[in-house]
Amino acid sequence: MATLTVARLRKRFANVEVLKGIDLAAAHGEFVALVGPSGCGKSTLLAMIAGLESVSEGEIRIDGRLVNAVAPKDRDIAMVFQSYALYPTMTARQNMTFGMESRGVPRAEQEAAIKRVAALLQIEQLLHRKPGQLSGGQRQRVAMGRALVRDPKLFLFDEPLSNLDAKLRVDMRTEIKKLHHKVGKTTIYVTHDQIEAMTLATRIAVMHQGQLQQFDEPAVVYGQPANMFVAGFMGSPSMNFIPAALSEAEGVATVEMALFGGGVARLPLPFRPARAPAGNRVVLGVRPEHMFRYADDLKLRKPAIATFEAPVEVVEPTGAETIAVLKLGERDVTGRFDPDGAPRLGEHMKIGVDMANVCLFDPSDETLIPRAAN
Repeated sequence: MATLTVARLRKRFANVEVLKGIDLAAAHGEFVALVGPSGCGKSTLLAMIAGLESVSEGEIRIDGRLVNAVAPKDRDIAMVFQSYALYPTMTARQNMTFGMESRGVPRAEQEAAIKRVAALLQIEQLLHRKPGQLSGGQRQRVAMGRALVRDPKLFLFDEPLSNLDAKLRVDMRTEIKKLHHKVGKTTIYVTHDQIEAMTLATRIAVMHQGQLQQFDEPAVVYGQPANMFVAGFMGSPSMNFIPAALSEAEGVATVEMALFGGGVARLPLPFRPARAPAGNRVVLGVRPEHMFRYADDLKLRKPAIATFEAPVEVVEPTGAETIAVLKLGERDVTGRFDPDGAPRLGEHMKIGVDMANVCLFDPSDETLIPRAAN
């Protein structure tokens, strides 16, 4: 296993700066996901860690060793690509042994490595086939096997599942997680899919426009996003952002927001914001799953419930849940509901909001307003 440290890392192509001072570290055996929209710089960062791109400024260290000027083959890493990158004229076995043969690894060691990795990935019966005879998932297993036989310090994955269909992505995601539990290698995984990041990673690095927005455990990134970009990117459907104002009623902090057709909803907060932004204007962030069809017993089960009413404009049944779009003031908000209490199109619905899980953002810079200590 190995540690990875990236400090003050910058990358420029001519006059364009694509990475703007990245700092992150991965501990021994950690699984770090680099996530963000296309063009955010995550693949460039991975390529720099691999040695496929040069460093403009900053440092990359593997196990404390500075590797800025070290060739890729000497960094003791293995990389799994989006496109599999298998030799079409070679069998799966030959694809997996090619790198070992190039390094002069004895034949007995090659066979032992192939036997160990093929059993781990359950591809023993595929070793005689060529890539054209394999499915997408099988090719990806062979590509992972080629990386595993090297027994490297660091694994790098560059969007390995993006070419697979939805069901196969879920299956392979499970296999990658099992593999990491068994092998325990430090892993850096690039994806644009926030579900992959949430389910696989021990920590997530969210990137946007060449900058690191947040680097933390999945639950923290999801529940306490550093800013509105992170809050909107992580989660599907994404967080609702509702213009609101801070006020106080009987000593309790409250957010006020406009309702459709006029009127104001006043939602008590079970916490105090650590600061009040200019003019007490805030953006209220509510995840779709934190809105419910209000029932009389809801406050007994969830004491931090506040309510408002809104008309239902769109209903989208998905089987396990129902997504509904509600009109709130001049904007739409999205809720995720249990099918048993699913909204009906055109209904004027009473909504309960779990205020213990809402976020407040400062509209001037879109950063999270922290909660005051008790």
